[in-house]
Amino acid sequence: MNSHAIDQPGALKGLKVLDLTRVLAGPVCTMLLADMGAEVIKLEVPGTGDDSRGFPPFKEGESTYFINNNRNKKSIVLNLKDPSDHRKLVEIIKSMDVLVENFRPGTMEKLGLGYDDLKETNSRLIYASISGFGQYGPYKGKPGYDIIGQAMGGIMSITGWPDSPPTRTGTAIADFLSALFCTIGILSALHARRSSGKGQQIDVSIVDSVVTAIGTILQIYLAEGRIPKRAGNKYSFIAPYEAFKAKDGWFVLGVGSESIWKKFCKTIHKEDLIDDKRFTLNADRIKNNDVLVEMINDWAGNYSVNEIIDILEEKGIPVAPINELDQIVNDPHIAVAREMIQKIVHPIAGEVDIVGNPIKMSDTPPGIYSSSPLLGEHTDEILGKYVK
Repeated sequence: MNSHAIDQPGALKGLKVLDLTRVLAGPVCTMLLADMGAEVIKLEVPGTGDDSRGFPPFKEGESTYFINNNRNKKSIVLNLKDPSDHRKLVEIIKSMDVLVENFRPGTMEKLGLGYDDLKETNSRLIYASISGFGQYGPYKGKPGYDIIGQAMGGIMSITGWPDSPPTRTGTAIADFLSALFCTIGILSALHARRSSGKGQQIDVSIVDSVVTAIGTILQIYLAEGRIPKRAGNKYSFIAPYEAFKAKDGWFVLGVGSESIWKKFCKTIHKEDLIDDKRFTLNADRIKNNDVLVEMINDWAGNYSVNEIIDILEEKGIPVAPINELDQIVNDPHIAVAREMIQKIVHPIAGEVDIVGNPIKMSDTPPGIYSSSPLLGEHTDEILGKYVK
């Protein structure tokens, strides 16, 4: 269990990051850096702070949405439109290695805090921006949220069932993707700075991030000129590879090779399917997937999910239950062994369960060392440390 104190080790220990982001994409990027040991100083507006401080769910009036995404950080409050506070911020930036922001393009420039302004102040500064459409191009000035990225990036057009409307994914996947790509960009720029001695600007678009994620599906159109229809749980490149119905719930099956297919047929006592020309090769199974799914569902309907898992796992066939959230939280592998559910202590909310870091490292592992900060909690500390 982690108390509200910050003195973390980690691969990025000593790295100084100024976090001018809010809500999700930017905060997840800086959360990853903080988990890796960076000192992350989160700048918030006076009074309300990050908008996500007001997002549910709440515990003792504190947003656990915010707590999860802003652990290991320090919070300062400054009014960027106030000349005195603006000067203080520029002084802080002189000592920073990285600045991350997710304002609409042009906003930072209007505040005198654009990359061209700040690289004169700190030539080693790595300046990372996450925005809906990027820092250049005809759409650069448009606002961008996760749902905008999912729509414009194409993932909604391929998500859902053939006769259903385009569907948003169940999580803010566009924000998470852009956070990950921005983190990779920052780490790459840090490596480049070791030889060049100079920082650089990083420009990550939420829409671009989604387009990258659907790259394999997009190849269908690029190579064949065909726009694939929404296909529910089916996968365009492998079959069987989707969700199936047992007598008491749902499970997924991933038959990713010809050897697994043969093993699967033998395991369910359907050896005749091996020589059935409709299913001989993966390409054949894709063409005849509807018939195949019906056959598998007929077999699966005789067993419980747990029975199916036992039967198929014994033969090394990739299979898994479709977990509900409570099952994830109580899973001995996911929650406990892999530490994907962890406890921290927040000064107001008390003990809070949050999601762990998926990156495991042998020598410098990431960690959750402190809860999220109270609004402006570290203002005096940071000003005393970095402002002359």
